Amino acid sequence: MSTSRRVPVTKEGLERLKAELAELKDVKMPHITEAVAEARSHGDLRENAGYEAARHDQMMAKRRIDELEDLVRHAEIIEEGDSPAGTVGLGSRVTVDFDGEEEQYTIVGAIEARPTAGLISNESPIGRALIGRRAGQTTSFSAPGGTTTIKVVRVE
Repeated sequence: MSTSRRVPVTKEGLERLKAELAELKDVKMPHITEAVAEARSHGDLRENAGYEAARHDQMMAKRRIDELEDLVRHAEIIEEGDSPAGTVGLGSRVTVDFDGEEEQYTIVGAIEARPTAGLISNESPIGRALIGRRAGQTTSFSAPGGTTTIKVVRVE
């Protein structure tokens, strides 16, 4: 994944990326390299399923390392409060009203989005709908079940 654009990420998100990268480089790759060497020592590589599996794991880990290094290299830290006061932007924590039910989200860059943890990408339909909104405003976005309207309750 080669990119020339900046990749928006929170400080916490960048630390998670760096931790994953370190885990891959310092822990997983040495184990995978060891597994490749062990499988290679068993002789004929043409019919060695263990060798093929270890090489596949090695290729996938190398690809993820390259991707993470690229993301870290192009990361642009999102500081809380980069948006005008009271306006939803990257890094904002926003509480919304979905038909009487309040939910809280943090707007983050796409690479660190984890909707189940309340981290919503600024590029997702709901993220795009919320950017630039203030408390008290309503907005709509397209969801699998149709158009959904939400109200911004609070922006932090």
